[in-house]
Amino acid sequence: MQTGEIAGRVLTPTGWIEGRVRWRDGRIEAVEETDTGNDGAIVLPGFIDLHCHGGGGADIMEAGNAPHTVAATHAAAGTTALLATTMTAEVPDIEQALAAANRAALEPGDGEAAVLGVHLEGPFISRSRLGAQPDFVIDGDTALMEHLMGLARIRVVTLAPEADPEGELTRYLNERGVRVQIGHSSCDYETAARCFESGRHGVTHMFNAMSGLHHREPGIVGAALAHAEHAELIPDLLHVHPGAIRAALRAIPNLYAVTDATPASGMPDGDYRLGTQHVKKCGNGVRLADGTLAGSSLTMLQAFRNLVSIGLGIDEASRRTATIAADYLGLTDRGRIAPGAVADFVVLDRNLELRSVILRGKPRG
Repeated sequence: MQTGEIAGRVLTPTGWIEGRVRWRDGRIEAVEETDTGNDGAIVLPGFIDLHCHGGGGADIMEAGNAPHTVAATHAAAGTTALLATTMTAEVPDIEQALAAANRAALEPGDGEAAVLGVHLEGPFISRSRLGAQPDFVIDGDTALMEHLMGLARIRVVTLAPEADPEGELTRYLNERGVRVQIGHSSCDYETAARCFESGRHGVTHMFNAMSGLHHREPGIVGAALAHAEHAELIPDLLHVHPGAIRAALRAIPNLYAVTDATPASGMPDGDYRLGTQHVKKCGNGVRLADGTLAGSSLTMLQAFRNLVSIGLGIDEASRRTATIAADYLGLTDRGRIAPGAVADFVVLDRNLELRSVILRGKPRG
């Protein structure tokens, strides 16, 4: 039996308290309001990242031990759970990546973020909006999807409407509880709006790799601002201007942060692989040789700080880096500090510097 507790200014589902959180065997046992003589500790739910390709020099598409390296790298910056995210690739490469991600999900290592499953980003996307994805595009294929779902728990699928014009694959995924997101697509406003009405649940990296907003051709961006309930966004302040982030925050109720992190996350400037692509990290940017942004070097801790820097309160930034993501996946025992929830915490000081990370009731390193 393992027990523990932590005290400070604690963010609960009903607001802030000065108090103490106690846990037993990896689950929160009690949240108590009490005078703790707080020395400035801010206790938040652990961050949850639903779009993570890599970190620490490792790429999910490498398979093997890569998911463990990725999960450990991001845990060091406060991510306590993530979705291993694939690239558009040849089917055998996707199969190997899924199998490795599944092993990491079933056997998480100490000090590693929980791998909650997979975000399948491609191969069912549009060639006109590849972004940094290599061109191994496949039209929507229900039989292939059934096969892939037998290899790992796929929780989110990025699916361009062009790849599924009749909506057959979308319906298949909806029936199995998989979240379907519009992304890497050039479709028009009308098509995107119909998708939101008929089973697409969200948007992959809002604003990026999609048809943009023009006042006479609103595109996917316009449809998302008008109709979407959920969307992910990369708040590295490079992929999306702060003004556009603020606009999306006003329009999309459940906008949440993701990193879209690559192997360059947590690593120095230099050359890295992303799937079959060669990318270069310079500062906080990761790009292909032609200058195209290719994922990010972001951590969820920095995403949280960036949201605070553009005007969000700490509680709201936490909601958009933890709680909304958990709710989107239907996980009521993550992304919140409440009795019965997994004991995943990020502890910060008054300057939002990281003091400690607690994973499933165990302090990390």
